[in-house]
Amino acid sequence: MASRTRRPGAAPGAPDGSRRRRLPMRLLLPVLVLVALMAMLMLRGYVHSEILADHRIQAEASTDKVPEKILDGGPVIDTRSGRATSLKMPDRRLVLTFDDGPDPTWTPKVLDVLKKHHAHAVFFVTGTMASRYPDLVERIVDEGHEVGLHTFNHPDLSFQSKKRIDWELSQNQLALAGAAGIRTSLFRPPYSSFADAMDNKSWPVTEYIGTRGYITVVNNTDSEDWRKPGVHEILRNATPKNGKGAIVLMHDSGGDRHQTVQALDRFLPDMQDRGYEFDNLTEALDAPTAHTAVAGPELWKGKAWIFLVQASEHITDVLVVGLSIIGSLVIGRFVLMLLLSGIHARRVRRKDFRWGEPVTQPVSVLVPAYNEAKCIESTVRSLMASEHPIEVLVIDDGSSDGTARIVEAMGLPNVRVVRQLNAGKPAALNRGLANARHDIIVMMDGDTVFEPSTVRELVQPFGDPRVGAVAGNAKVGNRDSLIGAWQHIEYVMGFNLDRRMYDVLRCMPTIPGAVGAFRRSALERVGGMSDDTLAEDTDITMAMHRDGWRVVYAEKARAWTEAPESVQQLWSQRYRWSYGTMQAIWKHRKALVERGPSGRFGRVGLPLVSLFMVVAPLLAPLIDVFLLYGVVFGPTEKTIVAWLGVLAIQLVCAAYAFRLDRERMTHLISLPLQQILYRQLMYVVLLQSWITALTGGRLRWQKLRRTGVVEAPGGPVQRQRTHKGSDERRPVG
Repeated sequence: MASRTRRPGAAPGAPDGSRRRRLPMRLLLPVLVLVALMAMLMLRGYVHSEILADHRIQAEASTDKVPEKILDGGPVIDTRSGRATSLKMPDRRLVLTFDDGPDPTWTPKVLDVLKKHHAHAVFFVTGTMASRYPDLVERIVDEGHEVGLHTFNHPDLSFQSKKRIDWELSQNQLALAGAAGIRTSLFRPPYSSFADAMDNKSWPVTEYIGTRGYITVVNNTDSEDWRKPGVHEILRNATPKNGKGAIVLMHDSGGDRHQTVQALDRFLPDMQDRGYEFDNLTEALDAPTAHTAVAGPELWKGKAWIFLVQASEHITDVLVVGLSIIGSLVIGRFVLMLLLSGIHARRVRRKDFRWGEPVTQPVSVLVPAYNEAKCIESTVRSLMASEHPIEVLVIDDGSSDGTARIVEAMGLPNVRVVRQLNAGKPAALNRGLANARHDIIVMMDGDTVFEPSTVRELVQPFGDPRVGAVAGNAKVGNRDSLIGAWQHIEYVMGFNLDRRMYDVLRCMPTIPGAVGAFRRSALERVGGMSDDTLAEDTDITMAMHRDGWRVVYAEKARAWTEAPESVQQLWSQRYRWSYGTMQAIWKHRKALVERGPSGRFGRVGLPLVSLFMVVAPLLAPLIDVFLLYGVVFGPTEKTIVAWLGVLAIQLVCAAYAFRLDRERMTHLISLPLQQILYRQLMYVVLLQSWITALTGGRLRWQKLRRTGVVEAPGGPVQRQRTHKGSDERRPVG
């Protein structure tokens, strides 16, 4: 049978062989999370009248188009049949109405007073409040009161189109259906007053409302409790004259209503003693109830709406708490970094500071290399300029690009090549350790170049016998591009300030793979480099702490590394770093309950690393989410000022870090853009790492493409002549 082939990259099933582009899962999941988060915020903004709200109020207009019988009639207006009629309350029948609720503070108090005095009332609820507090709507109905619509967002309907009016009514009914399983035929327009206040702007709305099946209920007695005039004044305003019936306007929401509650507790028994009855509207008019039970799809739509609104409320509450936490963590971390990094710099820069006796003995430099043909010559030549005696072991990990041959052809003294089949970086380092001749081991990456003083500065801390490992100062060599400049800021501000802080706290989590040094005895005691995680440098550093060794930072041991130059390469690198860090934290989790040095690191180092390197960066996007929401929906000015404040704090820290590292401040020009764009990429990478960790995924090692453009300050190291018969360059198997 003839074999069938398809063009590489073509998606199966594509008739024209074209490639179907699919959004990678690493992008799809974070995008879905972001969309869901923004949807919840938008929904919350809608039910809090922050989105689509219209707070305009119509000025008074003429009344010549309003029927006289309406202007002179009662507070109940019925236009459902196409004819306008109005009704008044019978004598000594009072209908208390409460607008703008339900309110979680004042509505329960109002209901308690009504129940105490065996009175009924009508609550004209807004859809926003009913959606947020459905339990109160349910209580209102269960205790025998009537509910009426007061629109969803409380706009002046005389400004609105018929489509918007229908939307306000239907959304209000949807909230009622979800909260109490009912519909209502009662409606009160926002900003309404007495019937004689109806004008040419509001009357067409009333007529249209009738065509939608609603009875419009205004009032003829206004307690004016919204002005908070005092209990006595509220009582006087609410009392009808000459035993007349009335619809009394009060409020159970919209601010402090303690005067309303106090007045109500006196008003009810006083008026009952005078022979007044407090009924629902339909009870007072001897009409059928205004409530209709809903069932089927309408009921489930209402319940779904309430569920989504409640979810948005709870999620937003959690986000606000998270924002408070992350804000405190960010500021606390900055303060801690500034304080402790300053202490570290003053300590190690004292003229009389010494780690101990100067370290002058030769050291072994291990350079694991896999397909580093573009970089390896610069790396090795930079080592040959070292001011400290060294031997160099280039461990070729099964390269297919001739990396080993390039090093061998250089013919440099004290440089050996160790070949092995491809087994990964930890195995290459362990192979190098087995072939190393000296007691101090320096490790670097194959794409990194050292300054002449780097090795000497890196090994001086071993003058203190308690020191088991030393972290050097890794710097971005290719910082001319925008993405390189952003990483340069990150290295100086984040990594190096962090290392100073962790040095003082004695819990440094990572010896950078680009520049680090170890005691051979310390490495051997912890079993050498492990391939249990994708962050072997973090893994070995934590193991050092748990074994009782000090891990310190040597700021003058500078190494220049080639940072990723594309978003894809940066993504791959940081994904491996963040996932590997999570693996290392999990691997060493038992340190939390152990004693001695391991316990100290577990109870100090692991929480700090988890908090600052895993949890805080994951929550940090909340700042940007709320920034975007605040800028679009307000308060815009306060939001921008708050964000600029956070940026100012970061700028101060960055400037201080650059000053400590003696770096030019010009690169900080791109800091605001870094905060907007670069950080978002890091958030998504970390989120993807979390997803991988939680789903039990296994991330494979990903080799980054290098260009070999990085050189140490001063330019390339010149080629040195050597004797061809030197034994030092003979390959070791």
